[in-house]
Amino acid sequence: EDTDFVRMNHGKVRQPGSIRQRYLGVRLIQGNRHAEHRQSLTGDLNADIASATAALKSLRAAAGDAHPDPHLLLPDKVASSSVARDGGLPPSADVVDRIVDAARGSDLVGIYAAGPVFRGFADSSGQRNWHSATTFNLQWSLYHRADKAVKSGYAGFAWDDADFVARMDEARERLALVAQPSQSLPPGKYRAYLAPSAVDEIAGLLGWGAFSGRALATRQSPLNRMEGGERLDPRVTIREDTVNGVAPSFQSEGFARPAAITLIERGALVGSLVSPRTAREFDLAANGANSYESPESFAMDAGELDAADAIAALDDGLLIGNLHYLNYSDRNACRMTGMTRFATFRVQHGRIGAPADVLRFDDSIYRLFGANLEALTTERELL
Repeated sequence: EDTDFVRMNHGKVRQPGSIRQRYLGVRLIQGNRHAEHRQSLTGDLNADIASATAALKSLRAAAGDAHPDPHLLLPDKVASSSVARDGGLPPSADVVDRIVDAARGSDLVGIYAAGPVFRGFADSSGQRNWHSATTFNLQWSLYHRADKAVKSGYAGFAWDDADFVARMDEARERLALVAQPSQSLPPGKYRAYLAPSAVDEIAGLLGWGAFSGRALATRQSPLNRMEGGERLDPRVTIREDTVNGVAPSFQSEGFARPAAITLIERGALVGSLVSPRTAREFDLAANGANSYESPESFAMDAGELDAADAIAALDDGLLIGNLHYLNYSDRNACRMTGMTRFATFRVQHGRIGAPADVLRFDDSIYRLFGANLEALTTERELL
């Protein structure tokens, strides 16, 4: 990666810096025995080649002494590829100037990271793969005092001044609401609008084994009930959307990834992420999943509700901007618990009112995205 990092607080730059790092992984395979080596690259080509050559000699000895691996699976055909996604970002210094100008008069705390991340693969069969993606990620909070703040984010392949300014304006409007005395709500059931960042936390928790081919085969997936016929709302479709994401179209053993893998279609579980080892052990078809079999380009299909109308449609309930500390309270039932964080607001008569004190929730995915789901927005956000 070649990444610029800029940390800010009180609306000023406090720590600018750049990271340039390279790693080389070498895997030597002899029959069903194998050994691996990984090293950081210095940028001195001759020194790096000498180091890698010495490592290869060590791997030849190590592979011969390794135990046979009954679950080793390698690609049976060459699938070379080259992908470069570059939206043409402005220089980081220019972007940071715009952020500081937009935050003038506010206590902004945040971090901006931007630049290319790339990965290459080569094997002795002649396969060659290359992937690079240049992206930016801005995460910031506008602070009122103590733990009273509004958290916002903006990420993507191409910077848009108008989009950023609109997000900053919305954050300022909600910061004014945060200044009001907060309400303490009694435990109970509340209608809720979950902002994209809150849904992202739920998606992240589902990434812990929910779509794993191995977890499903061994009955350890939180979505096991869906194999028995349990369904989410028919409007819910979830994919591993590699072609539109940041992750490469190949994985570390050289298996190609499909452009997309549908995991849940119209509320039904129809697919899983299967790594080569899981494929060999459970006689499944490998589909380019990583060894953890977790999504890298998790995508949910859009709905039919305009985001601008979401608060009015909610009418009476909670606007939840962020969640954190999520975990399973009942893994077999895909029941999860977590807490609200920053700027959760009470909504009454379709209008955003006072902030709500920090809340803990405990609910099942089959209710959140199933029986109790009322709508999904037409807009989606890249995080």
